[in-house]
Amino acid sequence: MKKEPYRIYLTENEMPNQWYNIRADMKEQPDLYLHPVTHKTIGLEDMLPIFCNELCAQEMNTTDRYIDIPEELQEFYKIFRPSPVIRAYNLEKALDTPAKIYYKFEGNNTSGSHKLNSAAAQAYYAKKQGLTSLTTETGAGQWGTALSMACAHFGLDLTVYMVKVSYEQKPFRKAVIHTFGADVIPSPSETTQVGREILKAHPGTGGSLGCAISEAIEAALNTPNCRYVLGSVLNQVLLHQSVIGLEAKAAMEKVGEYPDIIIGCAGGGSNLGGLMSAFLKDTLDGTRKGTEFIAVEPASCPSLTRGRYAYDYCDTGHVTPLARMYTLGSDFIPSANHAGGLRYHGMSPILSKLYHDGYMKAVSVEQTKVFEAAVFFAKHETILPAPESAHAIRTAIDEAVKCRESGEAKTILFGMTGTGYFDMNAYTSYQEGEMNDYIPTDEDLQKGFDTLPKI
Repeated sequence: MKKEPYRIYLTENEMPNQWYNIRADMKEQPDLYLHPVTHKTIGLEDMLPIFCNELCAQEMNTTDRYIDIPEELQEFYKIFRPSPVIRAYNLEKALDTPAKIYYKFEGNNTSGSHKLNSAAAQAYYAKKQGLTSLTTETGAGQWGTALSMACAHFGLDLTVYMVKVSYEQKPFRKAVIHTFGADVIPSPSETTQVGREILKAHPGTGGSLGCAISEAIEAALNTPNCRYVLGSVLNQVLLHQSVIGLEAKAAMEKVGEYPDIIIGCAGGGSNLGGLMSAFLKDTLDGTRKGTEFIAVEPASCPSLTRGRYAYDYCDTGHVTPLARMYTLGSDFIPSANHAGGLRYHGMSPILSKLYHDGYMKAVSVEQTKVFEAAVFFAKHETILPAPESAHAIRTAIDEAVKCRESGEAKTILFGMTGTGYFDMNAYTSYQEGEMNDYIPTDEDLQKGFDTLPKI
């Protein structure tokens, strides 16, 4: 029998020329956004002062199943896409499992992650609108790096508010962002009113994505010809990231495979949604039954597994619209561990709705187990994974072991969304036995739930 290739590639001509909008196929839509002050449903006009015009339209689009990728953006994508689907033969052998393990590798660009898919799109639409600058937040730094690359390409100024603990843990991320011409500010900072208020309420805090979002939005609203862009959570970002799943599905069709289990790490949810969406379409329209979708999140920030499904602010400063999502409360400040970009208090409204309706399940994993899986994977597959991606690796290994025990030859696909070359402090901490697991108590979580707005 002919052995399948290690790497399954698409040609440039086989790349998707449209994004897939999963909301067009959802049986029930996520609840509408609410105004942060009045709590009334917001419309397109309410979002225009914050986001680019075309991105606002994409955010509200529930009817168009496919949306064209502009030709200029397709050309930019060709610099780093299509990305391969890789058969993890060595990992399978090491686990002695009958399962087939595949991963979609998105780390083959300088940002080291999938983030460039949406960063390029958002920068393109900002430039098309005639804007001159953007602001954003970043957690582990991958989004900030990706957006700095995109802004350099399209000729836009960029200010990045980076979660302070990551800013301190990953100085070389800051150096790369500076290389592409963007400014980086550790958040919370003294440069914004909301930053000063957060520091007053939480002296010495390492920050969170919610804090950084608040600062970036305030800066955008006070800067002429500027807009704010977000790297995850929003509907528009899941739309852009659908290229991941569309490519993965086309690549697996080349070798006659369809995954039984699809696994992705989950913080805000964009890479998970991007990987799953093309396959979830088959579940939603009844084309395929029995596919299992698993979201993997850090035990230190367990929004799906222990959060509440409720309306909440998307930021700590309470200036964003309210979204109904699984959340730990916008005031929840996660542990300063190495979960990187997964330290967000909420989850994408789309994924929250799909999870709530039973289309996917979620698990949480501790940091030491995540890095145990990361090291095991690196030794056998030669790629050093980012801590975020290692969450998916952990669960993929666990599912492959279950197959070994049951004798089932399931096909597993997981998202390898980033490389870990800027995370060596975390790897060193693990190797030297200094890494600790942190799991918030029910009392810790209740403090966040107590701040949920009364809707």
